[in-house]
Amino acid sequence: QLQVVESGGGLVPPGGSLRLSCAASGFTLDYYAIAWFRQAPGKEREGVSCISIYDGGSYHSDSVKGRTTISADSAKNTVYLQMHSLKPGDTGVYYCAAVSPRPYGDAWKLASLYDVWGQGTQVTVSS
Repeated sequence: QLQVVESGGGLVPPGGSLRLSCAASGFTLDYYAIAWFRQAPGKEREGVSCISIYDGGSYHSDSVKGRTTISADSAKNTVYLQMHSLKPGDTGVYYCAAVSPRPYGDAWKLASLYDVWGQGTQVTVSS
C-alpha cells in the first residue's frame, strides 16, 4: 500500500522557521515526484514545492520562492520541506502528495494529478 505521512507542523512566530517531513512507504521516492501542498481555511489547495529525484528537479511556487528548500533522503525514503521567514499567510494544513512521473512544467501545482496523499499537518504562523 502506497502511503505518505507528514510530520513537523506546529505553531511558530512570524519570521520563524519550520521543517516538515514526508515519510513514504510502499514505494521508492526515486521514481516519484513528491510535492507539498497547503490549504488555508476557505481557500483552495495550493502547490508549494515539488521535488523529483530521478530528474534532479525542484520547484517552488512564487509565494514561497527564496524562503523554502525541498530535499530528499533516499535512504530514509523521506522528503523534507524547510521553511524560513514564515509569515501569517503561510498558515494552513500542509499536505504531502506523490505521483509518477513528475507532471510537465508547472503542472506539478495541480492537486488533481496526485494519487497518493497524506493526512496533513497543521502549520500556524502567529505571535
